Amino acid sequence: MARVPRSLTDKVAVVTGGGRGIGAATAALLVQYGAKVAIGDLDESLAKETAGRLGPKAIGLQLDVTDHAAFTGFLDQVERELGPLDILVNNAGIMPINRIEDETERTTHSQIAVNLHAVIHGTREAVTRMKPRRTGHIVNISSAAGRIPVGGGATYTATKHGVSGFSNALHFEFKGDGTPIHITAVHPAIVRTELSKGVKDNKGGVKPVQPEDVAQGVVDALRFPRPDVYVPKQLGSSIRVGGLFPRRFGEWLNKVLGGERALLDAIDAPERKAYETRVSHSSPAADREHEGGA
Repeated sequence: MARVPRSLTDKVAVVTGGGRGIGAATAALLVQYGAKVAIGDLDESLAKETAGRLGPKAIGLQLDVTDHAAFTGFLDQVERELGPLDILVNNAGIMPINRIEDETERTTHSQIAVNLHAVIHGTREAVTRMKPRRTGHIVNISSAAGRIPVGGGATYTATKHGVSGFSNALHFEFKGDGTPIHITAVHPAIVRTELSKGVKDNKGGVKPVQPEDVAQGVVDALRFPRPDVYVPKQLGSSIRVGGLFPRRFGEWLNKVLGGERALLDAIDAPERKAYETRVSHSSPAADREHEGGA
């Protein structure tokens, strides 16, 4: 018997980093499925502009996910304006690329703050709101890099492995104590957004996807809950099958397909300059904390 999809009509959803890319595509699709959506983005004007295109069921608010007190206040405001939180999509993320010896301490700190610590804080805040109501779903956007190491993005890879491990651990935590909250980690291949500028396609295997493909994966997981989603689905099969072979074979195959140098070869790509400049200012609260502790 086919499973009945969960309705998203009038569910209150938050999408962090929702002003552009995967976040904006996810917010748009959630509205199409009837949800009320709050878009949080560091760029307040962009958040409001994106929400404005989606109609009366969307609002846009300023959010620096690395400012934990502000993140909590943001969720409070969402609940005042839209109602109790049903869905949190931890999408905000950055990917500055460099060889590790060239990565500044500030860049390391920012990636951990945005990609991992903010996910942990946001998830904890969501659980405290969802658990008393015995309902809710948290979706954490990880990456293929959360399963496959990527040279040129060692810290980024570490944060995404962290998101995947954190999400999977919580799946068992909730399942073990009967907490009626679903948690999903989404692992996209290279997504054609500003984040992947300058990164070339692999010579074979899994091809890049569009933000809308990831958004569909998120919404499918909300309607039919499961702990892990791969976009495209072929990626999940490749990772599972690859795990059956010796590491040396996997490294050889990754080299042949071009994955080994995908980020390394993009480090000095001119088309990445605008993105790298923008993300260098993407974690104001974390930067202040780092400078204060330096």
